[in-house]
Amino acid sequence: MNTGLQLRSLITKSGELELSLARIEIPEPGPDQVVVRVEATPINPSDLGLLLGPADMSAATTSGSGESTVVKAKVSPAALPFLAARLDQSMAVGNEGAGTVVKAGSSDAAQALMGKIVSAVGGSMYSQYRILNARDCQPLPAGTTAAEGASWFVNPLTALGMTETMKREGHKALVHTAAASNLGQMLNKICNEDGIGLVNIVRSPAQAKILKDIGAKHIVDSSAASFQDDLVQALVETGATIAFDAIGGGKLASQILTAMEIALNKTAKEYSRYGSTTHKQVYIYGSLNTGAVELTRNYGMAWGVGGWLLTPFLQKIGRQGQGPLRERVVNSLKTTFASHYTKTISLPEALDLANIAVYNKRATGEKYLINPNKG
Repeated sequence: MNTGLQLRSLITKSGELELSLARIEIPEPGPDQVVVRVEATPINPSDLGLLLGPADMSAATTSGSGESTVVKAKVSPAALPFLAARLDQSMAVGNEGAGTVVKAGSSDAAQALMGKIVSAVGGSMYSQYRILNARDCQPLPAGTTAAEGASWFVNPLTALGMTETMKREGHKALVHTAAASNLGQMLNKICNEDGIGLVNIVRSPAQAKILKDIGAKHIVDSSAASFQDDLVQALVETGATIAFDAIGGGKLASQILTAMEIALNKTAKEYSRYGSTTHKQVYIYGSLNTGAVELTRNYGMAWGVGGWLLTPFLQKIGRQGQGPLRERVVNSLKTTFASHYTKTISLPEALDLANIAVYNKRATGEKYLINPNKG
């Protein structure tokens, strides 16, 4: 165990993406550190931003095989100025994952983790071995596998962060788009448990069925001709005035704000020329549509559209605020926060063009899990 494979992503100044596997040295852990044998790490949309960047994967090429596999793809020259800080740097990928602690430093905290299955966050998880500070590892409950704990951080804490943001900003119910995702299913379970009104926006009848089967109460299909009317009715019933949008580009954020305004005016006691005085907020947290956000201002003056990311939110609430959220996730990994995967692949298989074509679609129900130590 002196070396291990690690997946790397490089974008050159000449505009070429290069994915490869590097064999890296595994240092001895310091007193407060542990070495984790990574056995499960998910491919999240947030990972794809670093892994593939804005490269045109439809024309990607591959060479070599196994550990020597190299994938190359072109990056548009127009995108390069926005990537200046990472150009010509080979970068490790993978936000979160889980595995077994196989070496531990001398401190009590590190020694207490020896032999245990832990979840971790901190980058570079698409690696066979990862050296981490003991405080950054979350021991999993007995009987929990690495696959069950691999996605303990990003999706669960994002879903809890949404309801927490809703409460802290004075809203009583919320809207979520691309709502049949793993994260969306978690959010439904949270809202059902906590008695929070949730409007789910999906993009097909098949996605609506996924949510209906787990007990979602308000589901609106954006592909239906009655979408806007259905959305207004759901907003009237729930009183939702805050939305979290995974789509990003296009007209959806504006459509949500418009529907919120119409719903509020249906129950307004008096007319205001400036529109409803209730603040309506859409937070964009994903970019399934990478195009421009199109806003048609017909929803008064009390509104906002902004970005929302998990890490800044956690920094804002501090360790004290995070504690109850983390504890809730760990206690419900197999129920509320269970993740489902289409396929488990090895590091070399993560560079297979056929696999890249699937996981890069970011399609609902097609989430991939990497086992870096898969034979």
